[in-house]
Amino acid sequence: MIVGPSWVGDMVMAQTLFKVLKQQYSDVIIDVLAPAWSRPILERMPEVNRSIDMPVGHGSLALKARHQLGKALREHQYQQSIVLPNSLKSALVPLWAKIPKRTGWRGEMRYGLLNDIRPLDKSRYPLMIERFIALAYPKGTKLPSQLPRPELVSISENVTAARKKFGLTSDAPVLALCPGAEFGEAKRWPPEYYAEVARTKIQEGWQVWLFGSAKDRPGCENIRQMLDGAANNLAGETSLAEAVDLLSVADAVISNDSGLMHVAAALERNLVVVYGSSSPEFTPPLNDNKAIVRLGLECSPCFKRDCPLGHLDCLKKLEPARVIKSINMVLDQHD
Repeated sequence: MIVGPSWVGDMVMAQTLFKVLKQQYSDVIIDVLAPAWSRPILERMPEVNRSIDMPVGHGSLALKARHQLGKALREHQYQQSIVLPNSLKSALVPLWAKIPKRTGWRGEMRYGLLNDIRPLDKSRYPLMIERFIALAYPKGTKLPSQLPRPELVSISENVTAARKKFGLTSDAPVLALCPGAEFGEAKRWPPEYYAEVARTKIQEGWQVWLFGSAKDRPGCENIRQMLDGAANNLAGETSLAEAVDLLSVADAVISNDSGLMHVAAALERNLVVVYGSSSPEFTPPLNDNKAIVRLGLECSPCFKRDCPLGHLDCLKKLEPARVIKSINMVLDQHD
């Protein structure tokens, strides 16, 4: 049983761990304990046997609910649990499920909760996927030079149904924009820049679909209005499952460093990612057909939700022309 992460992008990247486990033990059965929202992601990972909904919200302790879940899971007689989050509370269910081997990074001093506990050397494992994959091997094992990538499987019938539901046509190439980022403003490229890139592609005969959560809908609507309504604002309208399936048919995707960026990469879309406060050295898109656009200012990456200097230069000084050039380059390379 894997205790999965609580963020979309991290869950997508966790598939690399599932793949390595399957490579090592072909008959392994992988169940993933994770928030209910992640089910559509896990259902598109062939390595996962089933997802178990975590009945507790992110950040909530809820000891009674965790204890009850742990007791209920004992009947599955799991041989090992790998706990991906670093919090103390994330290690409680495997303990109460009486899973004999409980593996994870030391995190919040989880001695006793985990019995295969690892100190994390961040310099040895700079990438998040390396930190996930390392837990599939005995402590201290050198990782292979070629690491697997996330690969989500889209469902064609679902794509057709989603197109019909939202009135989306297939008579023009699709530019998907993902202008949100759950972490904060310092990861969000300005909406007027997204609109300028979209305007350029619309003039070339493309259609534009805007993706995101309900929180992203106002920002996406702002972009749609800048385009005089010549875009489809799907933010907050699609389920996560529908967003995955619709992104699978996008001809190009432009995104901030966000969960949907990792979804697009795992769907092998032509992709341009704009980085501001975060870094591609830790959570890069893992597909080939991509371009990373960043300024690399002295003050970045700061990994802050809001710009500590108050200017957001890492994003505001990154002009649309660079992104337009990058998306055209990616498209030319993968025609």
